Amino acid sequence: MRSDAVPLNAETVQALADRILGQIAILYTAHQISPTPVQQQMLNSHVQAMASRSLSGEALPEVEAELFDDIPPDSLQLAQQIVDLFGNLPVEEAWLLSVHIEVAKSNDA
Repeated sequence: MRSDAVPLNAETVQALADRILGQIAILYTAHQISPTPVQQQMLNSHVQAMASRSLSGEALPEVEAELFDDIPPDSLQLAQQIVDLFGNLPVEEAWLLSVHIEVAKSNDA
């Protein structure tokens, strides 16, 4: 954790995660993305961690952009739209989130 990271209140983190997950549900419906229950649980866990990082200021470990070269632009764009809801997370968060989107999209393929 960075030295300027703030201590967290679990209820505050959960409230932010719940708000973002509600927005994700709307976006998923609009894009006809239907995650399985296991995929939803993994997404929930990831969004909770994102909420924690957003509120605490904790940084992600370094992520290599090349690992996400095969993610389609529309999934990256949707992931960035979700990350933008937090207002303070780096683009690397969208790269990681895009994997959840791609996996959920593959359910309908």
